[in-house]
Amino acid sequence: MEKQMVLVNGEKLKDTLEKFADFGRTEKNGVTRLSLSEEDKAARDFFCSFCEELGMAIKVDDMGNIYATLEGQENKDPIVIGSHLDTVKKGGRFDGVLGVAAGMEVARTLVENNIKPRLPLTVVAFTNEEGARFEPVMMSSGVLSGKFEKDKMMKVKDVDGITFEEALSAIGYNGSEENRLKEATALLELHIEQGPILENKHVKIGVVESVIGMCSYEIEVTGVSDHAGTTPMKMRKDALFASNNIIAEARNRLNKLDKALVYTMGRFNVLPNIHTVIPNKVVFTIESRHKEAGVIKQVEKIIQGLSQIENNEGCEIKVTKLWDRDTVLFDQKLCTSLEKSAANLGYSYKRMDSGAGHDAQFIAKYIPTAMLFVPSVDGKSHCEDELTSWGDCEKGVNVLIETILSM
Repeated sequence: MEKQMVLVNGEKLKDTLEKFADFGRTEKNGVTRLSLSEEDKAARDFFCSFCEELGMAIKVDDMGNIYATLEGQENKDPIVIGSHLDTVKKGGRFDGVLGVAAGMEVARTLVENNIKPRLPLTVVAFTNEEGARFEPVMMSSGVLSGKFEKDKMMKVKDVDGITFEEALSAIGYNGSEENRLKEATALLELHIEQGPILENKHVKIGVVESVIGMCSYEIEVTGVSDHAGTTPMKMRKDALFASNNIIAEARNRLNKLDKALVYTMGRFNVLPNIHTVIPNKVVFTIESRHKEAGVIKQVEKIIQGLSQIENNEGCEIKVTKLWDRDTVLFDQKLCTSLEKSAANLGYSYKRMDSGAGHDAQFIAKYIPTAMLFVPSVDGKSHCEDELTSWGDCEKGVNVLIETILSM
């Protein structure tokens, strides 16, 4: 007898995602829901009430991470599904929250079909993944994995001088350390791709094998300010001209490395930033990402060598490493299970890597972990135009259901 598929109700999934979008919805149908804000509190309250109505037990840990657990037939380590509820300023309706809503709808689908899973199912909402209000990104999953120290994170301040600890207390989600996620059979995170690959290749499911490594540097160029109208060109020490030369040289060298390498000059400050004054200082960043550690080492050698370029306009160049991360490989057995589930459902799929960071990469340090991507329209994310079709969201959740039932 052919096995009957258990599928999510697409309309209910859509309704859940739209309800979340109401907590911080912008005029252009995006979302601003900064971590530990009133909008975030409202989203958290909705998450908890939804899960409690399904009979799930709610726990909150000392970093504000929320865990909702559906009882299983066996009292063993749970399968965990989840992501984050916070957004960047004027972000989209799907980034992060899709993974949380997916867990909620998986739980509802099981309950409504009178299916008690063999293993407990826990839906997690991680705190402050985006780092848009409190830096660094992926703060709470980083504390869980030992990447960050809790005491330091609690003292981090936003632009208004409010600490993470104060904000957490203000919304009433400061729980107990004993509730932290410590052990699990697996963690699965569904996320929008935030890139164009799946859409361009007409593939519906991305099985994510890794989050690729990266390095980030700051370049400080110091020249001399003089009058823009009276200083001859040959007598100038223009920090902006020097920076332009550095960027051109960096691009020339980096472009000769592996074609899969990506790099960005994302922050750029010019001083004194007055149109009648020759710039005396420029500070900008270079970050680069690649799966292979050897390529990242080559990148670092090139960036560090920029302090010695000949065409420096008479300026001093200081190169400072800000931070890096190693490539994180996800659990191969889980990746294979996700592939089989997609195939059973008749969905097209491909293995891929993630250039963006996710909570899953930190949790993978101590729990078997894997990720799923669904397509982003035009590859857009972290903006109000961010869009994933409701049908593609539904397919991602169905792959989760199929995988959980197979486990």
